[in-house]
Amino acid sequence: MEDILWDELELVVFDVDGTLYGQSKLRKIMLLKLLLYYMSRPWKCKELLILYHFRKEREKRAGYKGQNLEEEQYQWCAKKMNIKVDAVKPVVNQWIFNTPNQYLKKCIYPGVLDFLAALKTKGIKTAVYSDYNSKLKLAHMQIKVGLEISSTDERINSFKPNPEGLNLILTAMSLTDKTKCLYIGDRYELDGICAARTGVPFLLVNESIAIKDLYHQLAAKITKGIDKNTSDD
Repeated sequence: MEDILWDELELVVFDVDGTLYGQSKLRKIMLLKLLLYYMSRPWKCKELLILYHFRKEREKRAGYKGQNLEEEQYQWCAKKMNIKVDAVKPVVNQWIFNTPNQYLKKCIYPGVLDFLAALKTKGIKTAVYSDYNSKLKLAHMQIKVGLEISSTDERINSFKPNPEGLNLILTAMSLTDKTKCLYIGDRYELDGICAARTGVPFLLVNESIAIKDLYHQLAAKITKGIDKNTSDD
């Protein structure tokens, strides 16, 4: 963190899942919801395999670049299970892209909104870059950023750590000096390498660090103008 030029920042880019909110808390909530739903509908239990393979097939393709990633992600799961894409989409949309959103506000890390407010006050631009479409997630968390980009965007069509999404953000935000950008993410093997390939400073966040007031400390660095070499330790 000591290498970040806090007093010269012009843009902060966030990953979403595990970066802005705690995934373990959300997973516990969703596990209960899934159990309650499928225990009363045992004939639908195969849908749980759809959710498993949808995520698994995506994870196997880190760095993958396709032609239409939005559709391909469903096709991989359908092929793996030997079912039609039309059987995959409604299950995934319900349990991955829609239902969890209503619980996200309860799972936001402490200080995230304060940090975003501090960035706005200082005129520092913000963006989101996630492997998943995050528009609805941000809306439910009541988070507003200048630009939201996902790997399935037709301009990107590639998963992290492919740097195309991050490069697109830099271009869209008219930022030429990459040292004045900060990318915050929770997975070095995806977010960190993506940042390194782009030439952007990176801050790794994990749940234990985030819960220990990380974002409040980051907000303090911005609002109080703490020297760029000051450590959080």
